[in-house]
Amino acid sequence: MNGRLEAEEQRNQRPDQELTWSWGHRPRSALDRAEAMAPPPPPPLAASTPLLHGEFGSYPARGSRFALTLTPQALHIQRLRPKPEARPRGGLVLLAEVSGCCTLRSRSLSDSAAYFCIYTYPQGRRGGRLGGRRRAPRTFRADGAATYEENRAEAQRWATALMCLLRGVPLPGDGEITPELLPRPPRLLLLVNPFGGRGLAWQWCKNHVLPMISEAGLSFNLIQTERQNHARELVQGLNLSEWDGIVTVSGDGLLFEVLNGLLGRPDWEEAVKTPVGILPCGSGNALAGAVNQHGGFEPALGIDLLLNCSLLLCRGGSRPLDLLSVTLASGSRCFSFLSVAWGFVSDVDIQSERFRALGSARFTLGTVLGLANLHTYRGRLSYLPATVEPASPTPAHGLPRAKSELTLAPAPAPAPPVAHSPLHRSVSDLPLPLPMPQPALTSPGSPEPLPILSLNGGGPELAGDWGGAGDAPLSPDPLLPSPPSSPKAALLSPITEGVPEMPASSGLPPPNPDAPEAISTGGPPDHLLPPLGTPLPPGWVTLEGDFVLMLAISPSHLGADLVAAPHARFDDGLVHLCWVRGGISRAALLRLFLAMERGSHFNLGCPQLGYAAARAFRLEPLTPRGVLTVDGEQVEYGPLQAQMHPGLGTLLTGPPGCPGREP
Repeated sequence: MNGRLEAEEQRNQRPDQELTWSWGHRPRSALDRAEAMAPPPPPPLAASTPLLHGEFGSYPARGSRFALTLTPQALHIQRLRPKPEARPRGGLVLLAEVSGCCTLRSRSLSDSAAYFCIYTYPQGRRGGRLGGRRRAPRTFRADGAATYEENRAEAQRWATALMCLLRGVPLPGDGEITPELLPRPPRLLLLVNPFGGRGLAWQWCKNHVLPMISEAGLSFNLIQTERQNHARELVQGLNLSEWDGIVTVSGDGLLFEVLNGLLGRPDWEEAVKTPVGILPCGSGNALAGAVNQHGGFEPALGIDLLLNCSLLLCRGGSRPLDLLSVTLASGSRCFSFLSVAWGFVSDVDIQSERFRALGSARFTLGTVLGLANLHTYRGRLSYLPATVEPASPTPAHGLPRAKSELTLAPAPAPAPPVAHSPLHRSVSDLPLPLPMPQPALTSPGSPEPLPILSLNGGGPELAGDWGGAGDAPLSPDPLLPSPPSSPKAALLSPITEGVPEMPASSGLPPPNPDAPEAISTGGPPDHLLPPLGTPLPPGWVTLEGDFVLMLAISPSHLGADLVAAPHARFDDGLVHLCWVRGGISRAALLRLFLAMERGSHFNLGCPQLGYAAARAFRLEPLTPRGVLTVDGEQVEYGPLQAQMHPGLGTLLTGPPGCPGREP
């Protein structure tokens, strides 16, 4: 039985998959710096190495007994009574599908047992195929000892081991597993655009995101953005030392504002190191699609993609993020984490805005309309090839990987920050000095409000989980008491806004087609680029002619289900240039985009399709009218040029790997 489960677990793992990772806290004190400089952890254990084994009861109590075995990658569950299962269902709980764990105690004073609950989100099955995720908490009863204190210690040992594995904290070799091993919970600032996608971002956040990150023990402050450029103004006034990450709950546009706001601060060189993350509630969700692929999950859309990315966020872990500095015709500059588009892609992106209520289907409708009214644009594309130029994409491997040798130039000295008025409209589990007008948050399927989550490892009390019929209800039993010096005991600084570029308004202004959403005044210099309008240095390649589209993309995905650069990585130091020449038929262009859903468009052998890996490029439209976009936001039309800055930002991606599938 156990041998079969271990074999299944091993098949679900890649040999080179990393087994340890952690939330990347930036040192804030001498103690933090000492911990950051501690010796590296021991090598990771094999995926099937047993770490803990024990026998537990169930909750609600129905006489069932289970044997639990914890390995670095999964929890094995075998029913012992009333009758062992020949083919157990749910006998393998992959940690990649677990958001968190907490300890509990009965409200009945006569019950000497202790309990621990594991929050799982397994994938269901639809017609023999994997379907959407569903929340399935599992609660076990530790009752092997005579006293509550002994049972509590056993429940804490299992809960602590699970949380350590989830957060990438190495377990000690001597077997002493105590709650003191757990680091303090990360503090996240969540920025929600309630108008994102089909306008469901706030509802999805309440129903899915907040319960899951509460289960994971993450501490958060949530703010709803109210207007265009609001997020940019927010991050310019933050005391960033108090946050471990900024997470946008929206589409790609909100993260564009956040990154450009960080790079517009006087202390941009330190500010841009702040880890940023994305939980997809928009229309395109391109970066979330790349994060989903990096985490090893199957391609997903909608709520399934949101749950996958939320699981990865709960696990922690980050990667360097390449940022593309884009200089526009007016001389203004912004930073892109996603793409620069001209022609068919930008036309569809902007013209489909009127179908935003359709969600991601707006792009399908926009593509059909764009094909019916296909245009070509004359222009000139010049680029500086990568140091090691990749070979042409092959049918077997698609786009090859390459590494840039670009180095960053020194940054100017920071200036003193400016203080501004506190922000309003926030929901938090931290004692921030801000009013909270929002209604109580509720978890899915629970009629009771979700209480404030303590910072000591406790979990939300959900009546649907721990109020079994005929059994005494359970209450959270925190792993660690809150010390007087914990973050819970001290107020954080008020969140302030930076200096806006225009007077603030209560509504959402319409997009300005002549300017990007956010302009950054800071950031590293573009030492590879001469001024626009001047000749390019030797070593550049120039293409001129009629184009249907030109796309410069950094990560792998152009949309949640469009893999434009299959082998691109967040930190490969390259901008991946793709273009389609004029003369392509509508049918051939449609085949390209259909193949892009699988990342196999380079295998079609389309003669009009071109690709190059570059460190910098210049685009000069020669057609008087057209649309240019940066990260899906329309910018001024005219010549532009861009340079890649490798690893300038930090992206919260969760652990890499290939999460297994349920047997």
